Amino acid sequence: MAYDRQTESRGAPVRAGGTTSRTGRPAGRSTAPATLTIGDLAEEFGVTLRALRFYEAKGLLHPQRRGTTRLYTEEDRSRLATILRGKELGFTLREIAAMVDGDELAEAGAGATLSLSPAQVAEQITHLENQKAEIERALEALRGYGKAVASA
Repeated sequence: MAYDRQTESRGAPVRAGGTTSRTGRPAGRSTAPATLTIGDLAEEFGVTLRALRFYEAKGLLHPQRRGTTRLYTEEDRSRLATILRGKELGFTLREIAAMVDGDELAEAGAGATLSLSPAQVAEQITHLENQKAEIERALEALRGYGKAVASA
């Protein structure tokens, strides 16, 4: 659920914008709310709560806190999209953090993106091709082992 900055007297969060969808977004609107809970963000990106907490522990995400509730901003949402894109491209979290943090220093407030030089792209392609070759060799060895075991 997305929450407005207002709360009821008991401290229970009040939904923003009246009628909302299951994810807490105002019905009929396509814009993201001001903040998302950890569950909303996890659902939106198809990651676990544990993954989000891990990224926070590694300093990649910086949610606001309201008591024990983590509230993620649009900036956190953008950073998570960038982190997941970096992972998809095969970069380590340390490499992703350096790229995202370096980019934020250069373009404060512009949103997180992966800053990749042509050399970094070429290096990553080489790295992934080497990994692919290693995997192919391992698969071939396993297939050979499987045939030897089956014929014995």
